[in-house]
Amino acid sequence: MPRVIFRGSTYEAGGQSVLDCLTDQGHAVPSACRAGVCQSCLMRAVRGAVPEQAQRGMTPTMVARNLFLACQCFPTQDLEVALADDVIQRIEAKVAAIETLSDEIRAVHIRPTAPFEYRAGQFVRLFMDPRTSRNYSLASVPLLDDDLMMHVRRVPGGQVSGWIFNRMKPGDTVTISEAFGDCFYVPGRSEQNLLLLGTGCGLAPLFGIVRDALNRGHRGRIHLYHGSRDACGLYLVEKLAGLAAMHPSLRYRPCISEGPSADGFWAGTPLQVALDENPDLSGWRVYLCGNPQMVEAARMQTFLAGAGSSEIFADPFLPSGTASTSAPNLQ
Repeated sequence: MPRVIFRGSTYEAGGQSVLDCLTDQGHAVPSACRAGVCQSCLMRAVRGAVPEQAQRGMTPTMVARNLFLACQCFPTQDLEVALADDVIQRIEAKVAAIETLSDEIRAVHIRPTAPFEYRAGQFVRLFMDPRTSRNYSLASVPLLDDDLMMHVRRVPGGQVSGWIFNRMKPGDTVTISEAFGDCFYVPGRSEQNLLLLGTGCGLAPLFGIVRDALNRGHRGRIHLYHGSRDACGLYLVEKLAGLAAMHPSLRYRPCISEGPSADGFWAGTPLQVALDENPDLSGWRVYLCGNPQMVEAARMQTFLAGAGSSEIFADPFLPSGTASTSAPNLQ
């Protein structure tokens, strides 16, 4: 029977995932979704072969460093593992600019001091100090932007968002992690239709994905639905409306879920409006970012509307207490 070796102790896997094997033995292994989406249970293989499914959605660099998802890793042979926090790359960067997007949202522009590999829509960990960090999605596009850009929402009492809003300034040196996540545009199927649903700062990765797709000459339809309870929670409305006016393939719908909608806005949640306009999603690729409840509901509803499960990519923005290399935080 395959065994899992961790910190000098050996345990029989017994058909369990590495995550379940270790947590059953009392080890504290960070985890959140347990479905291979959030990447909070990222670990490193010290010795032994990692099953292919445990590395799906990872960049070639991450695979080369033997990183894997503990919740998706069911060993077929002895496997010695370590926590990924011990090996996650940390990169120094300079704060290039801080831009006001709304009363409660800032765009933080970060310039790494060394070459930085990422794809539009992935996320990075931003460290306030060695022990305190949050994960933020990237709204920037490597081929279009000199800096990394993340959207940060102010949260009452939020430790890291408070630091960003109240103390961070251009010129500051900060530390970020390497990029994570599989919610990004994939070239090669330029005729495929794309559906993007987001709430709050879930717009950040979608903004990057849309611009990346357009820049690469995507020919299929690109439908973006961004929602909030009221118009005050929406941002980049004029910029996205202008982008849609320039590109006939792009449809942009700012959605208001509570109360009457104003001119230029759509009444309902992004999911409701999207399915009303696109009831058949057969062959579409779907991106879901933001509130975890919205993401899970949209994952099911878009699947029932015809989208293949392998074509649905999600970044549920988890509570800020979620540890390690997780999905983006609610901040």
